[in-house]
Amino acid sequence: MNIKAVGMFLGSLLLVGGIFASGVYVGYDNRPVAEKIVSVFNKEPSVVFDSPQTDFSPFWESWNIINEKYVGDNGTTTDQEKIWGAIGGLIDSLGDPYSVFLPPEEAQIFEENIHGNFGGAGMEIGIRDGALTVIAPLKNTPAFHAGILAGDTITEIDGADTSHMSVDEAVRLIRGEVGTSVSLAVIREGKDAPLAIKIIRDVINIPVIDTEAQGEGDDIFVIKLYSFTATSPQLFREALREFVLSGKNKLIFDLRGNTGGFLEAAVDVASWFLPAGKIIVTEDYGEKRENITHRSRGYDIFNDNLRMIILVNQGSASASEIVAGALSEHDIATLVGEPTFGKGSVQELQKVTPDSSLKITVAHWKTPLGNSISKGGLKPEFEVEMTPEDREAGRDPQLDKAIELLTP
Repeated sequence: MNIKAVGMFLGSLLLVGGIFASGVYVGYDNRPVAEKIVSVFNKEPSVVFDSPQTDFSPFWESWNIINEKYVGDNGTTTDQEKIWGAIGGLIDSLGDPYSVFLPPEEAQIFEENIHGNFGGAGMEIGIRDGALTVIAPLKNTPAFHAGILAGDTITEIDGADTSHMSVDEAVRLIRGEVGTSVSLAVIREGKDAPLAIKIIRDVINIPVIDTEAQGEGDDIFVIKLYSFTATSPQLFREALREFVLSGKNKLIFDLRGNTGGFLEAAVDVASWFLPAGKIIVTEDYGEKRENITHRSRGYDIFNDNLRMIILVNQGSASASEIVAGALSEHDIATLVGEPTFGKGSVQELQKVTPDSSLKITVAHWKTPLGNSISKGGLKPEFEVEMTPEDREAGRDPQLDKAIELLTP
C-alpha cells in the first residue's frame, strides 16, 4: 500500500517534536491535506517535451564548460552533486514555493520529520510573496512564548539569509536538539527595525480544542480548534455535545492560528453542519487527472435557529480554510477576522531514487463555489484587524465583533 500524507505542515513543515511531528497515516482516506507520499521509483522515464523543438543541448554544453573551465574556492563538486543541483533548478523554474527537490541529506531529514522525535520551535512556516513567513505559532510553545506572531517574516536563521531558502531548508535549520537555541531575525508589520528573537527548542505538545462561554449572560458558546488532528473529530463531537446540552444557539468557531491538518478531520467537522452530499472541497488536478470532490457525510444536527460565526486570520490555513470556506459558501456561518493564509495546494512526495525525493504540487483545493483557496485565501465578510497593541493590551477586537454580531 502506498503511504499518503498531508501536513499539518501544509506543504510547509510544522516545527514540532514528538510522534505527531508530521502527521503521517497509512491509507488515502486518512491523509492530511497538504502532502501525499508515494513510493514509485526506479522507473525508467520517457521524457516528453511540450514542444518538439525543445533544445536540450545548452544543458550539456554548460555541463562541459563547467568541467573544462570552472575553478572554485569550495572544493570539488561531484557529477552527482551537479545533477542534484540541476534537478533543483528545474523545480525552481516552476515558480512554486511548495514544490522542491530533496537530495539524499534533505530527504533523510524529511523522513525524520515524519517518523522521528525532535526538538522544535512550535510554529508553522510557509512562503508568502516570496518570503519565509510565520503562518502561526502554536499555543504555549517556545515560539509562542518567545513572542513570534502570525505574519512575521523570517529574514535570518542563526545568521543564514532566508531570501532564497526553501521551507524545507528552513525547517532543517530551525529544528534541533531539545534545549538548544535558534536565533531568528524577524520583520514585523508596524516595527521600524528587524526583531532579534531567540527560541529554546523543546518537544512540542500540540493543543487540540478548548471551549468557553462568552457574551452577556454567557449565552454564546465558543469552540477553539487549534489543529485538525486524528483525534479532532471525536473531540469536536464532544464539544458540540456540550454546546447542544447548554441550550444555546449561538456558536463562535475559532479557527485563528489553526494551520490545518487531516482532510478527513476537516470533512468530518464540516459534516456536522451540512446535509449529506453537499460539497465541502474539491481537489482540482487540472488536466492531469479527474478531480476529486469531497462531500458532507450529513450529520447535519442543527436547524435554522443556529447562529454561527467563524473567526479566521492569516494563521488560518489549509484544513481551516476548507472548513471555513465550505460553511461560509453554504450560508451556515459568517466569517469574521482577517484574510486567511491561502494554502490551497496539495503536494505529492515521490521518490526519484531510493534516497532522494521530489515534493511537487499536484492539485489545488477549490471551495464549493469553485474558488481557489491558493489565490488570496478567504476574505471575511467582516474584516477586523488585530494589532500588536491589541495583543499587548490583551484585547480581542475580532472576538468582540463576533459577539456583537450575535447579540441580541
